[in-house]
Amino acid sequence: MGFGMLIIGDEILLGKRQDKHFAKVVELLKACGLRLDWCQYLGDDRARLVDTLRRSFESEDIVFSFGGIGVTPDDHTRQAAAAALGVDLAVHPEAEAEIRARFGDQVTPQRLRLGEFPVGAEIIPNPYNRIPGFSIRRHHFFPGFPVMAWPMLEWVLDTRYRHLHHAVASDERSIIVWEGNEGALLGLMEDITTRYPGLTLFSLPSFGENGGRRHIELGVRGDPLQVGPAMVEICAEVGRLGFEWVEANE
Repeated sequence: MGFGMLIIGDEILLGKRQDKHFAKVVELLKACGLRLDWCQYLGDDRARLVDTLRRSFESEDIVFSFGGIGVTPDDHTRQAAAAALGVDLAVHPEAEAEIRARFGDQVTPQRLRLGEFPVGAEIIPNPYNRIPGFSIRRHHFFPGFPVMAWPMLEWVLDTRYRHLHHAVASDERSIIVWEGNEGALLGLMEDITTRYPGLTLFSLPSFGENGGRRHIELGVRGDPLQVGPAMVEICAEVGRLGFEWVEANE
């Protein structure tokens, strides 16, 4: 099981709007001791949405989807989710209650369509304007507007997945290798990866942009019991190879 996200909308792919959801999801998951495993950007193409959702529903992943749950002609997410699951859309009674509470005498059939979700879905409360999102099969569908979507995501993480918060112990350490190059360090990286299976090694080169000094951030994340010993070996070998290094947080 992993965490994935879908960011939906032609406006993102065409550059009319800049995505803000990716960074926020990473931030909120990190605060819970969790991490994002994948992210996909999709346009307003119903067939592609159906195909993508069908595959993700078949996985064990928990998926957060942003955008396309309105009722304008370019909104396809609700319909695509229903088609991917082979179920109908229907007005959810709790969603209808929220919409009627929001609009009162001004409720219209068009506004009630905002509460049409795949049969079997549960609502996600929307504290901003009471127009809910929905959850079904470990997938959680939010509007594209951050002011609505982010509090809704926090609610999902706190109510549906609190049992996963910090359930997997993880640590991370890294060093800055000045003037380092990945070719010279490749043997070290391959050796550490082989001998410490509980860790993920990362190498982030910087080529001296904006007048900075060329370097590589080299480190590991994962099993806290393996992080320390692995970093001792990394630091020793980096020094033996003749590179100057400092702790990444110095």
